Amino acid sequence: MKTSTKIWIAIFIATLVANIFLMGYVTQGLIFGNGTIIVNLSFIGWIGVVVSIINFIAGNVLFFRFLQTQPFSRMLFFITVPVTITCATICFLILNINNFSSPQVQAVRQLLNVSPANYNNYLWFALVLIVYFIIIYVSFKIACRPLKKVEKAISRLSNGKVASDIVVGGGKQFQEMETNLNKINENYKEKENFIKRTKLEYEKYIPKQFLKFLGKNSILELELGNQVQKEVTTMFVDIHNSTSVSTTLSLEENFNYINSYLNVVSPIIRKFNGFVDKYLGDGILAVFIKPENALECAVAITKVIENKNLLNKNLPNLDVGISINTGEVVFGVVGEEERKSPTIISDAVNLGSKMEDFNKYFGSKIIFSKRTLNSLKIDYPLSYRYVGSLTLGDDKEYISLFESLEYYNKKKREKLENEKTNFEQAVRYFNLGKCNQAKLLFEQILKNIRDDKISYMYFNKCEQSVCGEAPLRLK
Repeated sequence: MKTSTKIWIAIFIATLVANIFLMGYVTQGLIFGNGTIIVNLSFIGWIGVVVSIINFIAGNVLFFRFLQTQPFSRMLFFITVPVTITCATICFLILNINNFSSPQVQAVRQLLNVSPANYNNYLWFALVLIVYFIIIYVSFKIACRPLKKVEKAISRLSNGKVASDIVVGGGKQFQEMETNLNKINENYKEKENFIKRTKLEYEKYIPKQFLKFLGKNSILELELGNQVQKEVTTMFVDIHNSTSVSTTLSLEENFNYINSYLNVVSPIIRKFNGFVDKYLGDGILAVFIKPENALECAVAITKVIENKNLLNKNLPNLDVGISINTGEVVFGVVGEEERKSPTIISDAVNLGSKMEDFNKYFGSKIIFSKRTLNSLKIDYPLSYRYVGSLTLGDDKEYISLFESLEYYNKKKREKLENEKTNFEQAVRYFNLGKCNQAKLLFEQILKNIRDDKISYMYFNKCEQSVCGEAPLRLK
């Protein structure tokens, strides 16, 4: 038993005993006569009234605490019985009030304006019944309020909605129910958190942008054959020199070292609104909706890799080459029912991969196709130059390639821009088979920009008289 309950019991007993001795002083102060009730209480009589009020309050507090300890059915019974007995007694007295003749009853009849002639006692009887039903309704509503909370909690849980905590309230009869509901709620929370974590893990394997392209909200909705065609810009990021690095490190060190670069590159791709379609060992295939984002991302990647090399002085430096191409691709799900794989398929993707060989051969950093150039906004500020053409196997169609100059520092970029006209003219001479004219221009460029790797590679080809074709014929 709670300490507060013990205190209320002591107060109730003390005031009850006091009432026995003080009630006489209270009744003496009530004078009935001539249809009126005159209150003329002495000091002790007023004390008796106060004690009676305290006794009434203590009795009600104990009664409600008693109700809280009872099962729900008993609680409703003990709420109803006292009120019903009290109401029945009052109704009996009102209906038979004209049959009593004491001075007190005569005063009450006068007060209530009841007489055998007017039948007002029946009106008071109806009023008492109305009050009785109101009290019963309010009592039941308060008693059943926890059940309403239980109903809402169950409805919410049945719809898969969880709450921070479920509070039912009420007495002990609802505590176990509240405990069990909170256990169910906690189970829902755990499952919901597990689903969220699982979804986040799935997004690491299947980007949410991929699902968005296919019009799906969840990986569970993917089916074999799902596909959609869109124009996008693909970007291949290839880590050069990874083979030479692998010879100086153990297998585990090499794996961690390459992974450390991929961990740096991937967040940058997401920062520029792209997503990684797949990891290609020491490279990455990324997809962008806007070609501008791809070009800006490429510059950011090369600079971050350069800074990382400066920090890792005790480890071999890695270099990256980035090729960017724009075209129609098909996003789809391939494989079989036991092993599905989302991927992108297109000649544009294959071409972007082949373009990376140009970077490897000429030592350039960022190249992009003419399709990408044509897809840029007209007013998009970009420093670039035409660096040659590419052809695949026996295909007579040449793909024009351009180098982004945004990667270079301001001083070198200005030099490259100043020599842009001569450089592009030299490349055209080369393509036309005019080796001497091309050689002279490349030689002039190299005098002003000694570290221009592309000019140097073209100059060597001119000295070997290897002109009149695309610089690279890929098979």
